[in-house]
Amino acid sequence: MKNTLLGRWPVTSALKNYPMALDEAHHRLLIGCRAPASMLAIDTGTGKQTASVEIVGDTDDLFYDAGKSRVYIVGGQGFVDVFEQKDPDRYNRLAHVSTAPGARTGLFVPEWGKLFVAVPHRGEQRAEVLVYETR
Repeated sequence: MKNTLLGRWPVTSALKNYPMALDEAHHRLLIGCRAPASMLAIDTGTGKQTASVEIVGDTDDLFYDAGKSRVYIVGGQGFVDVFEQKDPDRYNRLAHVSTAPGARTGLFVPEWGKLFVAVPHRGEQRAEVLVYETR
């Protein structure tokens, strides 16, 4: 690493951008934002936003599944959103799966076809890991 800044891509249509995932084949950087709760698609060739879709609130993890053309978004609002990528700039929600409030940390393992979601201990809610099959 040469410690050289190559560019700046302003995120102007939303705030509090946290997780990111790369769709290498379509040259898109997918960014999860919290205000408003949205996923933005950025063209990696131009740095310009090409799409925006409403997502679960309080996102902390976002994964792109190249094999299935899907996006999995874990949100602390208590849901995982699953989107199907119709083309590089169109995403249709397939599912809004219930998890638990505060569960916003995840791990996607494409080789296993599994999404793991960490549920924190909160009051009566016990800490646990939820395992979802993505096949």
